[in-house]
Amino acid sequence: MQGDDTLEQALETVERRLDEAAKAAMAATRELRKARAAARVGQLRDLRRLVSAAETAADELATATARAREGFDFEDQSYLASGEYAKELLATAAAAGVAMFEEDERLLCYPSLVRVLPGDAAVEVDRVRDRKVRPSVLVAALAAAQHRTPRFRPGPFLDSLYGAYRLVLAKEGKAAGAVVRLVDVWSVLTLLPGQSRDYTRQEFARDLYLLDQSGEIATRDGARLRWAASTGTRGSGVLTTVARSGQQQRYWGIAFTPAEGADS
Repeated sequence: MQGDDTLEQALETVERRLDEAAKAAMAATRELRKARAAARVGQLRDLRRLVSAAETAADELATATARAREGFDFEDQSYLASGEYAKELLATAAAAGVAMFEEDERLLCYPSLVRVLPGDAAVEVDRVRDRKVRPSVLVAALAAAQHRTPRFRPGPFLDSLYGAYRLVLAKEGKAAGAVVRLVDVWSVLTLLPGQSRDYTRQEFARDLYLLDQSGEIATRDGARLRWAASTGTRGSGVLTTVARSGQQQRYWGIAFTPAEGADS
């Protein structure tokens, strides 16, 4: 499709041609109704002319429909698989003032995580498959999601974080209250086969940010969370997500101070 280098442009073109076909369909239907009305009452002088006019309108509809079909020769699967679609989404989001970043084959757009599924001509938004992949439509949906309260329960997540943190301490032989890397905590949370696919680093980073924003730092056992950044945010093991403000948010380490009298 010459001149239609992006999916948005290709869809605009075929949408316009389908609109022309829809108008031709209305015209053909109108002429058919006139001919039917003439046949019903026996207007012989007008009937042949009206049938001929309906036939002409039907030919115009067929031509418009064929033009729409021929117009959409976009290689959608290869476009989605090549990374060009992700680039178009990023550009569309930027033009709409919606912050979006690419991270390990996923697009981060607070509070959503987007994965492109070329083989299905679909995207996955927060694990929900969606075949509405027109960039302007998807970006608008992501923007709308930013105004809804995320479905996130900080308490249970904080408790599971503390449990994994204690296992990392034991594995590394560190004392209670020591700082551990969050990537190591994530590794403990996803120990079972397939869990690292079911709960990705990007999802973990997003949940860390939501916990951070909730302000909740005390577990049910009374241990208190402390975020640790230091120089770790410039080294290995950094987890990145997108903040509500649209800025990239980075996390590296945590520590928990056990409750007084608690067994570490």
